[in-house]
Amino acid sequence: MEQRTVEMIAQMVLQTLNKMDEKDNGYQVPVGVSARHIHLTQQDVETLFGEGYQLTKKKDLMGGQFACNETVTIVGLKLRAIENVRVLGPVRKASQVEISATDAMKLGIKAPVRESGNVAGSAPIAVVGPKGAIYMKEGCIVAMRHIHMSPADAAAAGVHDGDVVSVRAENERGTVFNHVKIRVNESFTLEMHIDTDEANASKIKTGDKVTILK
Repeated sequence: MEQRTVEMIAQMVLQTLNKMDEKDNGYQVPVGVSARHIHLTQQDVETLFGEGYQLTKKKDLMGGQFACNETVTIVGLKLRAIENVRVLGPVRKASQVEISATDAMKLGIKAPVRESGNVAGSAPIAVVGPKGAIYMKEGCIVAMRHIHMSPADAAAAGVHDGDVVSVRAENERGTVFNHVKIRVNESFTLEMHIDTDEANASKIKTGDKVTILK
């Protein structure tokens, strides 16, 4: 048997196995495209915006979070900067910047893919506000794609908090997303979060639906 024929058969087998592995469980999840943003401590809020400053709400988000009217500039290596980065509230115990891989390249930094809150050893970043600036030795990440669920949603989908699943988008690109973390909380509204790079590459927009794979 010719080498080319062997390779063709092997490719057909692999494609068949992949299709078998990608059977879905029928549970659909709406997508929310997450743009770059920053979470801040109260101390950092005051350094950036002034003593005693309180964040002001622009729009409510899920889980008690909200988009703020306030924005900052983030600065990477060689003074490469991105302006108008949205602050999300309420304030947190640790400041954290979430960007896309394209943003990281523009800033000249190596931001690791991490679950939110896991910033140990992540990329350094400087943040500039209207009243001051801070330097974070670590805290800049590319957020791991994840699905927010209520306990009822999780039960219906047959998944648990902390599970890692794959999902498929049934559109012209037919994208499969692997390494999707399940996050379950009573305050969560069902939604999968991906960043702008992932959304653009897969031609997905906020409100589109994906299906969890078995």
